[in-house]
Parts: sequence; C-alpha cells; structure tokens
Amino acid sequence: MIVTTSDKPSQKALATAKRLADELSAPYVVRGRQTLRQLAEKMEKIELIVVTEKEVRFYDGQTETPLYFHPSMAFVRVKRLRKGESDPLIDLTDCKPGDRVIDCTAGLASDSLVFSYAVGETGAVTAIESQAILCAVVREGLAVYQSGLPDVDVAMRRIQMINVNHAQYLTGLPDKSVDIVYFDPMFRQPIHESSALEPLRNLANDSELTADAVREAIRVARKSVVMKEHRDSGEFARLGFERRHVNTSKIAYGVIEVAGSRNE
Repeated sequence: MIVTTSDKPSQKALATAKRLADELSAPYVVRGRQTLRQLAEKMEKIELIVVTEKEVRFYDGQTETPLYFHPSMAFVRVKRLRKGESDPLIDLTDCKPGDRVIDCTAGLASDSLVFSYAVGETGAVTAIESQAILCAVVREGLAVYQSGLPDVDVAMRRIQMINVNHAQYLTGLPDKSVDIVYFDPMFRQPIHESSALEPLRNLANDSELTADAVREAIRVARKSVVMKEHRDSGEFARLGFERRHVNTSKIAYGVIEVAGSRNE
C-alpha cells in the first residue's frame, strides 16, 4: 500500500498524507501529474490511500468505488432525532444524554454518530475498530466532514475512535464503567443487496463475535449490551441475546439487559 494526495495538494493535505503514511507504515509517494492507475502500476501497489482536500479515500484495487467516510443513513437518523422523533437503536438501548457508549465494531461509525448525538455534550462515545486502515479513514472523516448542521458536526467530532481489538479494550475497563456496549459485527449471513457496504467488505474484520467478548461487555455495562445481526441469525441464541426489534425485513437487534439496570 502507498499513501499519496491529489495532484495539487495543500500543505494541510500533504501533512495529513505524511502523518497517515507514518501511522500505517506505508510509503508516502508524490502524486505529481500521474493518474492513480499510473501511480499504482509504477509502484507495483494495488492498495492506495489518497488524501484530498475534503476526505481520505482508500482504493483496494478490487472494487471501483473507494472507501471514504460519509454519514449516509446515520445523517437521516440524526435529523429525525433533531426533530424529536425516535430511533429504534436509541429507544432499544434506553440511551440518554450523559450516557457513555462503546461501539465495539465501529466500521463506518454510522451507529457511533447516532449514539453521539443522543448522548450529547455530557456523554461520550468510544468507537473501536480493529482494522487500522478502516479506522484511519473513518477517523479522519469524522474530524473534517461538514454536514451543513453544526450540532451534527459537533457530534462527529466528539467520537473517540481507537484502533484496537474490542475484546482487548473491554478487558482493560473497570466493572460497570460504561452504560451501553454495542456490537455490529459483519453478519454471518451477509445481506448482499446492501451495495453501500461493498467497499467495506474486503477491508472489515469478518471474525465472529466471541462469547468471551460478550461476557466482558456484560461486566463493564451498566444498562445493556446490544448486538445487530441478520434477522435469521443463530448468533443471538449462541451468544445469549434476546432478539427484540426487527429494524427492516432482514435486520434485527439482540439485547442483554444488565441485572437491575432498569431500576437504578
């Protein structure tokens, strides 16, 4: 993999590219007037990270569409929250202003953004992503993306994104130190018609969620542990989740309520 920029980068874009190259242990290459294809062929590299003035893009050499941060449907969901409407995930988790949330499998951070808006300035959302490239691309996007709504942008900036294995991270936390722990692993039964996820599939960690990680989540959560999966998935039963809500015809949430949480 190499890191480069647009053909006429600003000093800010240039600095970002060199920082990401150091972070990801990849060479920084001056783009010049070369096309991305020419650059890839010259360097004999298939994977590229390209820093533009507005975003960081990842090209995996397998799909034509680059991976980059965009709030997508999360933006629609947050706009509904702004109008006082409900969101199934927020309702299901009993997420309130001031809550502390860990999104253990952040991916493109869509649910992290919804949580961040819901918990507000007094809350906190930590987004965990085990894949270094994905974490870097999304983290940089959260830091600079302009939605046109200042309060939504502030919610993006509040998200703390960390490149670490979620099981390792949870193990290091004290008991009852957060309110909600959320898992959205790559589905065991993929929904292939979800074209928005295509650039993500070849990069994301597709390991199954472990029972040990769920036990750690229960230990550190004060309210609930929640998992999103395919409606017909056997993961709910395997990991001890009670399926509660079908968000679409093929997506469901599973919940483990922490003992006594509703009465505290």
